[in-house]
Amino acid sequence: MIQQPGFDNEKYIKEQTTEILKRVDRFNNKLYLEFGGKLLYDYHAARVLPGYDPNVKMRLIRELKDNADIILCIYAGDIERKKIRADFGITYDADALKLIDNLRTWGINVLGVVITRFDEQPAAIIFKNKLERRDIPVYTHRFTKGYPTDVDMIVSDEGYGANAFIETKKPLVIVTGPGPGSGKMATCLSQLYHDYKRGTKSGYAKFETFPIWNIPLKHPVNVAYEAATADIRDFNLIDPFHLDAYGEKSVNYNRDVEVFPVLRRILEKITGEPSFYKSPTDMGVNRAGFAITNDEVTKKAAKMEIIRRYFRYRCEYAMGFSDKETVQRVELFLKDFNLLPEERSVVTPAREAAGVAPKEARDYERGNEGIFCGGALELKDGTIITGSNSSLMHAATSMVLHAIKHLAGIPDKIKLLPPHITDSVKNLKTEILDEKSLSLDLEEALIAISISATNNPAAQLALEKLRELRDCEAHMTHIPTPGDEAGLRRLGINLTTDPNFSTNDLFIT
Repeated sequence: MIQQPGFDNEKYIKEQTTEILKRVDRFNNKLYLEFGGKLLYDYHAARVLPGYDPNVKMRLIRELKDNADIILCIYAGDIERKKIRADFGITYDADALKLIDNLRTWGINVLGVVITRFDEQPAAIIFKNKLERRDIPVYTHRFTKGYPTDVDMIVSDEGYGANAFIETKKPLVIVTGPGPGSGKMATCLSQLYHDYKRGTKSGYAKFETFPIWNIPLKHPVNVAYEAATADIRDFNLIDPFHLDAYGEKSVNYNRDVEVFPVLRRILEKITGEPSFYKSPTDMGVNRAGFAITNDEVTKKAAKMEIIRRYFRYRCEYAMGFSDKETVQRVELFLKDFNLLPEERSVVTPAREAAGVAPKEARDYERGNEGIFCGGALELKDGTIITGSNSSLMHAATSMVLHAIKHLAGIPDKIKLLPPHITDSVKNLKTEILDEKSLSLDLEEALIAISISATNNPAAQLALEKLRELRDCEAHMTHIPTPGDEAGLRRLGINLTTDPNFSTNDLFIT
C-alpha cells in the first residue's frame, strides 16, 4: 500500500550540509570524513525511513562537491573472496567500478582508489591494473604495523607513514567504500599522519546513517540496523563514553565503541594534544534523526524490515551463505517486538497460491515436496496479486504478468504471450539449447513480451505498467532462480522468500 512519508529529505540535506561544514571549520578547513553506508541506492534506509530518497547522500555530496575531494577504499580481501553486494548481486570490486561511473554521472570525479590491506592478492592486482589502465589513480596500503595495540608503531614512518600519501586540494575529503571493513578509517588516519608531518592540522570525523544516535536504543529503526548486520555480529549499545562525559544517552554500535580508546590515543599521538572527541558519538555528524517527521510510520516500516531480514537470512542459511547463529539473532528481534513472519501481508497469499492451506503454512516451510511454488505481490493500492508455477512459466513470471495485466485492465482471457511466441521460445530452449524445461523465468518472459508487443497492443499496454511495480512488496514460497531474481531486482520489487528450493536439482541455472 502507498506508505505515508516519515522522513524529510530537504531538511536532512540542509541540516547535514551545515553540520559537515561546521566540522570542516573546526579543523582549520581540512577534514577527512569517513563516509559509511551506501552513497547510492540505499534501499535499507528507504525501507525503514519511508520517504527517504535512496540517493539523498549523493544529493548531499553534490551540494558539497565544490569543497570536497572523494577517495574510494576497497579491502583487498573482499576483492579476492569475490564478496557480493546482496541488493545488486554484484561483487564489491564491480560495485566500486559502478560507484565511480555513478559519481561521474552526477558530475563528481573520484580522486583515487585505495586498495587496503594489500598483500599482492592476484585478484586485487588485476583490479588495480584494470583501473590504472583506465587512468584512475590507485594506491595500495598494506596492513598497518602495530595495529591495534602498539600506538607508537602505528603512528610512525613504519606504520601510517609507510602508506602512500594522497594529494588532496579541497577542504573536505570524503573517504568512502563498498561495505563495512573497507579500510576507510585507516585511510583517513594515514592521511592525517602525513598532513601533520607536513604542517597541516587536519581533522577526522565519521558519517554513518545507522544506528541513529538520538533515537532510543531499542527503537525499531535501530533494531532493524542490527538485523541488517546480524551476519557480521554488529550490535547497538548506549555509548558509555558519551554518557560518562556528558551524562546523556546516545546510541552507537559495538565496533565504534570498542575501537574508540585506541582511536583517541592514535589521534592524540598524531596531533600531540588532547583529543577534541570525548566519545564515539562526538565523532559523528549524522543528522538523520532530526529529519524523521512521523515516528509511528518509521516504527512500522522498520518492523517490516526486520521480518524481511528474517526471511533473507533463513534463505542464506539454506544456501550455505550464513550460519545458524545469524538466523537465531534475527528470530530474537522478532520475539522482542512480538512479530510473526505472516504479518508481512504477501506471505500467506503466496503460500496459498502454491496450494498450501493457511494452517499448513508453517509446516510447508520445512519441506518442498511437490514441488509447488507460489508468489504474491502487493500493489501500491493494497491489491494482492498472486501467481504460481506451471509448465509454461515460473511463479515469479506468473505473478508479475498477472500484476501488469491487472494494472492495465486487461481481461484474463487475453494472452500476453500468444502460442507462436511460446512455441518459438520452446524450440530455442529445448531443441537448440538442450534445456530440460520450457518454463519461462522472469527475465525470459519480459523479453518474450517485448517481442510480442510489436504486434500485440495488450502486451505493449502491459509493458508500460512495469514501472508501477517499483517498490512493491512481494513474497515467494521458494528461493528464486537467477533469472527470476535478476528480473525482480531490475523491476525494483522488494522480495522475500521462504527457504525452499524450486527444484530438487543441486545445480540451478
